Amino acid sequence: MRQKSSNSIFYNIDWITVSIYLILVLIGWLNIYSAVFNEHHTLITDTSQKYGKQMLWIITALLLAFIILIIDENFYTAFAYFIFGAILVANIAVPFLGREVKGSRSWFRFGAFGVQPAEFMKFATNLALAKFLSNQNIKIADYKNTFITLLFIGVPLLIIKGLQDETGLAIVFVAFIFMLYREGLSVNYLLLGFLAIILFILALLINNLYLFIIILSLCGISLFFIKRTGKNLFIIATIGLIACTMVKTTSTVYTHLEEHQKVRIDVLLGRGVVDLKKEGYNVNQAKIAIGSGGFWGKGYLKGTQTKYDFVPEQDTDFIFCTVGEEWGFVGSSFVIILEMVLILRLIFIAERQRSPFSRIYGYGVACVLFFHLTVNIGMTIGLAPVIGIPLPFLSYGGSSLWSFTILLFIFLKLDSHRLQILR
Repeated sequence: MRQKSSNSIFYNIDWITVSIYLILVLIGWLNIYSAVFNEHHTLITDTSQKYGKQMLWIITALLLAFIILIIDENFYTAFAYFIFGAILVANIAVPFLGREVKGSRSWFRFGAFGVQPAEFMKFATNLALAKFLSNQNIKIADYKNTFITLLFIGVPLLIIKGLQDETGLAIVFVAFIFMLYREGLSVNYLLLGFLAIILFILALLINNLYLFIIILSLCGISLFFIKRTGKNLFIIATIGLIACTMVKTTSTVYTHLEEHQKVRIDVLLGRGVVDLKKEGYNVNQAKIAIGSGGFWGKGYLKGTQTKYDFVPEQDTDFIFCTVGEEWGFVGSSFVIILEMVLILRLIFIAERQRSPFSRIYGYGVACVLFFHLTVNIGMTIGLAPVIGIPLPFLSYGGSSLWSFTILLFIFLKLDSHRLQILR
Protein backbone atom coordinates (compact mmCIF):
# COMPACT_ATOMS: atom_id res chain seq x y z
CA MET A 1 0.00 0.00 0.00
CA ARG A 2 1.41 3.37 -0.99
CA GLN A 3 2.05 5.84 1.82
CA LYS A 4 0.99 9.42 1.49
CA SER A 5 3.73 11.82 0.49
CA SER A 6 5.06 14.16 3.18
CA ASN A 7 3.86 16.97 0.90
CA SER A 8 0.25 15.81 1.26
CA ILE A 9 -1.92 17.88 3.62
CA PHE A 10 -3.16 14.61 5.12
CA TYR A 11 0.36 13.35 5.82
CA ASN A 12 0.67 11.98 9.37
CA ILE A 13 -2.72 13.37 10.47
CA ASP A 14 -4.08 11.71 13.62
CA TRP A 15 -7.18 10.10 12.15
CA ILE A 16 -8.37 8.78 15.52
CA THR A 17 -8.85 12.36 16.73
CA VAL A 18 -10.46 13.39 13.45
CA SER A 19 -12.87 10.45 13.66
CA ILE A 20 -13.93 11.36 17.22
CA TYR A 21 -14.43 14.96 16.11
CA LEU A 22 -16.67 13.89 13.21
CA ILE A 23 -18.73 11.55 15.41
CA LEU A 24 -19.31 14.29 18.01
CA VAL A 25 -20.30 16.81 15.33
CA LEU A 26 -22.75 14.29 13.83
CA ILE A 27 -24.24 13.54 17.27
CA GLY A 28 -24.61 17.26 17.88
CA TRP A 29 -26.37 17.82 14.55
CA LEU A 30 -28.83 14.96 15.16
CA ASN A 31 -29.65 16.26 18.64
CA ILE A 32 -30.12 19.82 17.42
CA TYR A 33 -32.59 18.42 14.89
CA SER A 34 -34.42 16.62 17.69
CA ALA A 35 -34.34 19.64 20.02
CA VAL A 36 -36.12 21.96 17.56
CA PHE A 37 -38.03 19.35 15.55
CA ASN A 38 -41.55 20.13 14.40
CA GLU A 39 -43.82 18.23 12.04
CA HIS A 40 -44.07 21.12 9.57
CA HIS A 41 -40.31 21.11 8.87
CA THR A 42 -39.01 17.55 8.77
CA LEU A 43 -36.16 17.86 6.25
CA ILE A 44 -32.89 17.95 8.24
CA THR A 45 -31.26 20.04 5.49
CA ASP A 46 -33.94 22.77 5.68
CA THR A 47 -31.79 25.92 6.09
CA SER A 48 -34.73 27.94 7.40
CA GLN A 49 -34.45 25.90 10.62
CA LYS A 50 -31.62 25.75 13.13
CA TYR A 51 -30.59 22.23 12.16
CA GLY A 52 -30.32 23.32 8.53
CA LYS A 53 -28.18 26.28 9.53
CA GLN A 54 -26.06 23.98 11.69
CA MET A 55 -25.49 21.84 8.60
CA LEU A 56 -24.07 24.91 6.87
CA TRP A 57 -21.88 25.64 9.90
CA ILE A 58 -20.61 22.04 9.81
CA ILE A 59 -19.75 22.27 6.12
CA THR A 60 -17.91 25.57 6.62
CA ALA A 61 -16.16 24.15 9.71
CA LEU A 62 -14.87 21.23 7.62
CA LEU A 63 -13.73 23.74 5.00
CA LEU A 64 -11.91 25.67 7.73
CA ALA A 65 -10.25 22.45 8.89
CA PHE A 66 -9.11 21.78 5.31
CA ILE A 67 -7.67 25.32 5.02
CA ILE A 68 -5.84 24.94 8.35
CA LEU A 69 -4.22 21.75 7.10
CA ILE A 70 -3.14 23.49 3.89
CA ILE A 71 -1.38 26.34 5.70
CA ASP A 72 2.25 25.74 6.62
CA GLU A 73 2.62 24.86 10.31
CA ASN A 74 5.26 27.58 10.79
CA PHE A 75 2.58 30.20 10.08
CA TYR A 76 0.95 29.59 13.48
CA THR A 77 4.24 30.10 15.30
CA ALA A 78 5.33 33.13 13.30
CA PHE A 79 1.99 34.97 13.48
CA ALA A 80 0.82 33.89 16.95
CA TYR A 81 1.10 37.39 18.46
CA PHE A 82 -0.43 39.03 15.39
CA ILE A 83 -3.46 36.69 15.49
CA PHE A 84 -3.84 37.35 19.22
CA GLY A 85 -3.70 41.12 18.71
CA ALA A 86 -6.09 41.14 15.74
CA ILE A 87 -8.79 39.11 17.49
CA LEU A 88 -8.30 41.11 20.68
CA VAL A 89 -9.00 44.31 18.70
CA ALA A 90 -12.13 42.67 17.25
CA ASN A 91 -13.34 41.91 20.78
CA ILE A 92 -12.73 45.50 21.83
CA ALA A 93 -14.60 46.79 18.77
CA VAL A 94 -17.66 44.51 18.92
CA PRO A 95 -19.41 46.35 21.82
CA PHE A 96 -19.36 49.51 19.68
CA LEU A 97 -19.94 48.04 16.20
CA GLY A 98 -21.73 44.78 16.95
CA ARG A 99 -25.29 43.75 17.59
CA GLU A 100 -26.90 43.14 20.96
CA VAL A 101 -28.08 39.56 21.53
CA LYS A 102 -29.71 38.48 24.82
CA GLY A 103 -28.51 41.53 26.70
CA SER A 104 -24.88 41.56 25.55
CA ARG A 105 -23.41 43.38 22.55
CA SER A 106 -20.94 40.71 21.49
CA TRP A 107 -21.94 39.73 17.94
CA PHE A 108 -20.99 40.89 14.47
CA ARG A 109 -23.91 40.39 12.11
CA PHE A 110 -23.51 39.34 8.46
CA GLY A 111 -26.96 38.98 6.92
CA ALA A 112 -28.78 36.08 8.57
CA PHE A 113 -25.63 34.85 10.34
CA GLY A 114 -23.81 36.16 13.38
CA VAL A 115 -20.21 35.71 14.51
CA GLN A 116 -19.07 36.05 18.12
CA PRO A 117 -15.39 37.11 18.26
CA ALA A 118 -15.07 36.08 21.93
CA GLU A 119 -15.21 32.44 20.82
CA PHE A 120 -12.16 32.88 18.59
CA MET A 121 -10.21 34.54 21.39
CA LYS A 122 -9.65 31.07 22.88
CA PHE A 123 -7.45 29.70 20.11
CA ALA A 124 -5.73 33.10 19.71
CA THR A 125 -4.83 33.19 23.41
CA ASN A 126 -3.63 29.59 23.22
CA LEU A 127 -1.33 30.48 20.32
CA ALA A 128 0.06 33.51 22.16
CA LEU A 129 0.70 31.53 25.34
CA ALA A 130 2.42 28.75 23.39
CA LYS A 131 4.58 31.31 21.59
CA PHE A 132 5.61 33.08 24.80
CA LEU A 133 6.21 30.01 26.96
CA SER A 134 8.10 28.08 24.26
CA ASN A 135 10.86 30.69 24.27
CA GLN A 136 14.01 29.07 25.66
CA ASN A 137 14.73 32.08 27.88
CA ILE A 138 11.30 31.97 29.53
CA LYS A 139 10.90 30.23 32.89
CA ILE A 140 7.33 30.23 34.13
CA ALA A 141 8.54 30.01 37.75
CA ASP A 142 9.99 33.55 37.51
CA TYR A 143 7.54 36.10 38.90
CA LYS A 144 7.97 38.42 35.92
CA ASN A 145 7.17 35.67 33.42
CA THR A 146 4.25 34.46 35.55
CA PHE A 147 2.83 37.98 35.54
CA ILE A 148 3.17 38.34 31.75
CA THR A 149 1.58 34.92 31.24
CA LEU A 150 -1.36 35.85 33.45
CA LEU A 151 -1.74 39.06 31.43
CA PHE A 152 -2.22 37.00 28.26
CA ILE A 153 -5.05 35.22 30.09
CA GLY A 154 -6.43 38.11 32.11
CA VAL A 155 -6.70 40.81 29.44
CA PRO A 156 -9.08 38.85 27.14
CA LEU A 157 -11.04 37.70 30.21
CA LEU A 158 -11.56 41.28 31.43
CA ILE A 159 -12.44 42.58 27.95
CA ILE A 160 -15.00 39.84 27.28
CA LYS A 161 -16.58 40.20 30.73
CA GLY A 162 -16.26 43.98 31.10
CA LEU A 163 -17.12 45.19 27.59
CA GLN A 164 -19.33 42.36 26.34
CA ASP A 165 -20.84 41.07 29.61
CA GLU A 166 -20.23 37.46 28.51
CA THR A 167 -19.50 35.84 31.88
CA GLY A 168 -19.47 32.26 30.61
CA LEU A 169 -17.02 32.86 27.77
CA ALA A 170 -14.82 34.98 30.03
CA ILE A 171 -14.52 32.30 32.72
CA VAL A 172 -13.30 29.79 30.11
CA PHE A 173 -9.92 31.54 30.07
CA VAL A 174 -9.31 30.29 33.61
CA ALA A 175 -8.81 26.87 31.99
CA PHE A 176 -5.44 27.97 30.62
CA ILE A 177 -4.07 28.22 34.16
CA PHE A 178 -4.23 24.41 34.47
CA MET A 179 -2.08 24.11 31.36
CA LEU A 180 0.62 26.20 33.05
CA TYR A 181 1.32 23.52 35.67
CA ARG A 182 2.62 21.22 32.95
CA GLU A 183 5.10 23.98 32.14
CA GLY A 184 6.39 24.41 35.69
CA LEU A 185 4.02 26.79 37.47
CA SER A 186 4.14 26.18 41.22
CA VAL A 187 1.25 24.15 42.64
CA ASN A 188 0.99 26.81 45.36
CA TYR A 189 -0.93 28.99 42.90
CA LEU A 190 -3.48 26.22 42.43
CA LEU A 191 -3.82 25.77 46.19
CA LEU A 192 -4.27 29.51 46.70
CA GLY A 193 -6.93 29.57 44.01
CA PHE A 194 -8.73 26.62 45.62
CA LEU A 195 -8.63 28.28 49.04
CA ALA A 196 -9.87 31.54 47.53
CA ILE A 197 -12.90 29.72 46.07
CA ILE A 198 -13.66 28.11 49.46
CA LEU A 199 -13.32 31.50 51.15
CA PHE A 200 -15.61 33.07 48.55
CA ILE A 201 -18.30 30.43 49.19
CA LEU A 202 -17.95 30.71 52.97
CA ALA A 203 -18.24 34.50 52.76
CA LEU A 204 -21.63 34.05 51.08
CA LEU A 205 -22.85 31.36 53.49
CA ILE A 206 -21.55 32.56 56.85
CA ASN A 207 -22.01 35.88 58.63
CA ASN A 208 -18.90 38.01 58.06
CA LEU A 209 -18.30 38.55 61.77
CA TYR A 210 -18.21 34.80 62.43
CA LEU A 211 -15.96 34.23 59.44
CA PHE A 212 -13.54 36.93 60.61
CA ILE A 213 -13.37 35.20 64.01
CA ILE A 214 -12.69 31.84 62.30
CA ILE A 215 -9.88 33.32 60.18
CA LEU A 216 -8.23 35.00 63.15
CA SER A 217 -8.57 31.82 65.22
CA LEU A 218 -6.89 29.74 62.48
CA CYS A 219 -4.06 32.26 62.27
CA GLY A 220 -3.64 32.10 66.06
CA ILE A 221 -3.64 28.29 66.08
CA SER A 222 -1.01 28.27 63.31
CA LEU A 223 1.39 30.08 65.61
CA PHE A 224 1.54 27.02 67.88
CA PHE A 225 2.63 24.71 65.05
CA ILE A 226 5.37 26.78 63.43
CA LYS A 227 8.65 28.22 64.48
CA ARG A 228 7.96 31.73 65.77
CA THR A 229 10.29 33.76 63.61
CA GLY A 230 9.71 37.25 62.32
CA LYS A 231 9.30 35.93 58.76
CA ASN A 232 6.68 33.34 59.73
CA LEU A 233 4.73 35.83 61.82
CA PHE A 234 4.71 38.23 58.88
CA ILE A 235 3.46 35.50 56.52
CA ILE A 236 0.63 34.48 58.87
CA ALA A 237 -0.38 38.10 59.44
CA THR A 238 -0.37 38.75 55.70
CA ILE A 239 -2.50 35.66 54.98
CA GLY A 240 -4.97 36.69 57.68
CA LEU A 241 -5.19 40.24 56.31
CA ILE A 242 -5.70 39.04 52.73
CA ALA A 243 -8.36 36.54 53.85
CA CYS A 244 -10.28 39.18 55.81
CA THR A 245 -10.04 41.58 52.86
CA MET A 246 -11.39 38.90 50.53
CA VAL A 247 -14.36 38.27 52.81
CA LYS A 248 -15.24 41.96 52.86
CA THR A 249 -14.66 42.29 49.10
CA THR A 250 -16.84 39.26 48.35
CA SER A 251 -19.79 40.79 50.20
CA THR A 252 -19.32 44.11 48.43
CA VAL A 253 -19.05 42.51 44.99
CA TYR A 254 -22.12 40.34 45.63
CA THR A 255 -24.29 43.34 46.54
CA HIS A 256 -23.31 45.05 43.25
CA LEU A 257 -24.08 42.05 41.03
CA GLU A 258 -27.06 42.11 38.70
CA GLU A 259 -30.15 40.44 40.09
CA HIS A 260 -30.04 37.42 37.74
CA GLN A 261 -26.40 36.81 38.70
CA LYS A 262 -27.27 36.87 42.42
CA VAL A 263 -30.12 34.47 41.76
CA ARG A 264 -27.85 31.98 39.97
CA ILE A 265 -25.38 32.02 42.87
CA ASP A 266 -28.19 31.59 45.40
CA VAL A 267 -29.65 28.67 43.43
CA LEU A 268 -26.26 26.95 43.30
CA LEU A 269 -25.60 27.45 47.02
CA GLY A 270 -29.16 26.51 47.99
CA ARG A 271 -29.74 29.75 49.89
CA GLY A 272 -33.37 30.57 50.61
CA VAL A 273 -36.43 29.21 48.85
CA VAL A 274 -35.91 28.71 45.12
CA ASP A 275 -38.91 29.54 42.94
CA LEU A 276 -39.04 26.70 40.38
CA LYS A 277 -41.14 28.89 38.09
CA LYS A 278 -38.48 31.60 37.96
CA GLU A 279 -34.82 31.39 38.96
CA GLY A 280 -34.81 27.61 39.46
CA TYR A 281 -36.78 26.82 36.31
CA ASN A 282 -33.90 26.08 33.90
CA VAL A 283 -32.03 23.70 36.16
CA ASN A 284 -35.18 21.99 37.44
CA GLN A 285 -36.48 21.32 33.93
CA ALA A 286 -33.03 20.12 32.87
CA LYS A 287 -32.97 17.62 35.73
CA ILE A 288 -36.47 16.42 34.87
CA ALA A 289 -35.52 15.94 31.22
CA ILE A 290 -32.32 14.02 31.97
CA GLY A 291 -33.91 11.96 34.75
CA SER A 292 -36.96 11.04 32.66
CA GLY A 293 -34.68 9.39 30.10
CA GLY A 294 -33.99 6.52 32.46
CA PHE A 295 -31.40 3.93 31.46
CA TRP A 296 -32.09 3.53 27.73
CA GLY A 297 -33.89 6.81 26.97
CA LYS A 298 -37.30 7.50 25.45
CA GLY A 299 -36.06 7.12 21.90
CA TYR A 300 -34.92 9.52 19.20
CA LEU A 301 -37.47 12.32 18.55
CA LYS A 302 -39.66 10.98 21.36
CA GLY A 303 -38.58 13.19 24.26
CA THR A 304 -41.61 14.99 25.70
CA GLN A 305 -39.60 17.59 27.63
CA THR A 306 -37.64 18.30 24.46
CA LYS A 307 -40.57 18.15 22.06
CA TYR A 308 -42.69 20.62 24.00
CA ASP A 309 -39.87 23.09 24.76
CA PHE A 310 -39.94 22.71 28.52
CA VAL A 311 -36.16 23.19 28.69
CA PRO A 312 -34.92 26.67 27.68
CA GLU A 313 -31.95 26.81 25.27
CA GLN A 314 -32.23 23.05 24.72
CA ASP A 315 -30.40 23.26 21.39
CA THR A 316 -27.47 25.32 22.69
CA ASP A 317 -26.33 25.47 26.32
CA PHE A 318 -28.73 22.72 27.44
CA ILE A 319 -28.24 20.32 24.51
CA PHE A 320 -27.17 17.62 26.98
CA CYS A 321 -30.78 17.50 28.25
CA THR A 322 -31.91 16.30 24.82
CA VAL A 323 -29.22 13.61 24.91
CA GLY A 324 -30.22 12.55 28.42
CA GLU A 325 -33.95 12.36 27.75
CA GLU A 326 -33.88 10.60 24.39
CA TRP A 327 -30.70 8.53 24.74
CA GLY A 328 -30.88 7.86 28.48
CA PHE A 329 -28.00 6.99 30.79
CA VAL A 330 -26.35 4.84 28.12
CA GLY A 331 -26.37 7.58 25.48
CA SER A 332 -25.31 10.28 27.94
CA SER A 333 -22.43 8.11 29.15
CA PHE A 334 -21.39 7.44 25.56
CA VAL A 335 -21.23 11.18 24.80
CA ILE A 336 -19.26 11.96 27.97
CA ILE A 337 -16.86 9.06 27.39
CA LEU A 338 -16.34 10.13 23.78
CA GLU A 339 -15.55 13.70 24.87
CA MET A 340 -13.15 12.41 27.54
CA VAL A 341 -11.45 10.03 25.10
CA LEU A 342 -10.87 13.02 22.82
CA ILE A 343 -9.36 15.06 25.67
CA LEU A 344 -7.14 12.19 26.82
CA ARG A 345 -6.08 11.59 23.22
CA LEU A 346 -5.04 15.24 22.95
CA ILE A 347 -2.96 14.96 26.13
CA PHE A 348 -1.30 11.83 24.73
CA ILE A 349 -0.54 13.64 21.46
CA ALA A 350 0.75 16.69 23.35
CA GLU A 351 3.21 14.54 25.30
CA ARG A 352 4.74 13.09 22.14
CA GLN A 353 5.54 16.52 20.68
CA ARG A 354 9.16 17.46 20.09
CA SER A 355 8.36 21.15 19.86
CA PRO A 356 7.56 23.01 23.13
CA PHE A 357 5.20 25.27 21.15
CA SER A 358 3.15 22.29 19.96
CA ARG A 359 3.11 20.64 23.40
CA ILE A 360 1.95 23.79 25.18
CA TYR A 361 -0.69 24.48 22.54
CA GLY A 362 -1.95 20.89 22.77
CA TYR A 363 -2.38 21.07 26.52
CA GLY A 364 -4.24 24.35 26.07
CA VAL A 365 -6.71 22.67 23.70
CA ALA A 366 -7.29 19.81 26.16
CA CYS A 367 -7.83 22.20 29.09
CA VAL A 368 -10.35 24.37 27.19
CA LEU A 369 -12.37 21.33 26.04
CA PHE A 370 -12.32 19.81 29.54
CA PHE A 371 -13.48 23.08 31.11
CA HIS A 372 -16.35 23.41 28.62
CA LEU A 373 -17.39 19.79 29.14
CA THR A 374 -17.41 19.83 32.96
CA VAL A 375 -19.07 23.24 33.36
CA ASN A 376 -21.73 22.65 30.70
CA ILE A 377 -22.79 19.26 32.06
CA GLY A 378 -22.35 20.52 35.61
CA MET A 379 -24.84 23.35 35.09
CA THR A 380 -27.43 21.05 33.46
CA ILE A 381 -27.48 18.80 36.54
CA GLY A 382 -27.26 21.62 39.08
CA LEU A 383 -23.60 21.27 40.12
CA ALA A 384 -22.44 24.51 38.49
CA PRO A 385 -24.07 27.92 37.98
CA VAL A 386 -25.90 28.56 34.71
CA ILE A 387 -23.41 30.77 32.88
CA GLY A 388 -24.10 30.03 29.23
CA ILE A 389 -21.28 27.85 27.94
CA PRO A 390 -21.62 25.45 24.96
CA LEU A 391 -20.96 21.70 24.98
CA PRO A 392 -17.97 21.13 22.63
CA PHE A 393 -19.01 20.11 19.09
CA LEU A 394 -22.63 19.40 20.13
CA SER A 395 -24.26 22.74 20.90
CA TYR A 396 -25.92 24.76 18.15
CA GLY A 397 -23.93 27.74 16.91
CA GLY A 398 -21.48 28.54 14.18
CA SER A 399 -19.06 30.59 16.25
CA SER A 400 -18.56 27.87 18.87
CA LEU A 401 -18.23 25.10 16.27
CA TRP A 402 -15.78 27.16 14.23
CA SER A 403 -13.69 28.07 17.26
CA PHE A 404 -13.50 24.47 18.52
CA THR A 405 -12.64 23.27 15.01
CA ILE A 406 -9.88 25.85 14.57
CA LEU A 407 -8.55 25.13 18.08
CA LEU A 408 -8.39 21.40 17.38
CA PHE A 409 -7.14 21.32 13.80
CA ILE A 410 -4.28 23.77 14.37
CA PHE A 411 -2.98 21.25 16.89
CA LEU A 412 -3.47 18.37 14.47
CA LYS A 413 -1.51 20.32 11.87
CA LEU A 414 1.32 20.96 14.34
CA ASP A 415 1.31 17.29 15.37
CA SER A 416 1.46 16.06 11.77
CA HIS A 417 4.90 17.65 11.36
CA ARG A 418 6.41 16.61 14.68
CA LEU A 419 8.69 14.04 12.97
CA GLN A 420 10.27 16.77 10.87
CA ILE A 421 11.37 18.86 13.89
CA LEU A 422 14.76 17.14 14.25
CA ARG A 423 15.40 16.56 10.57
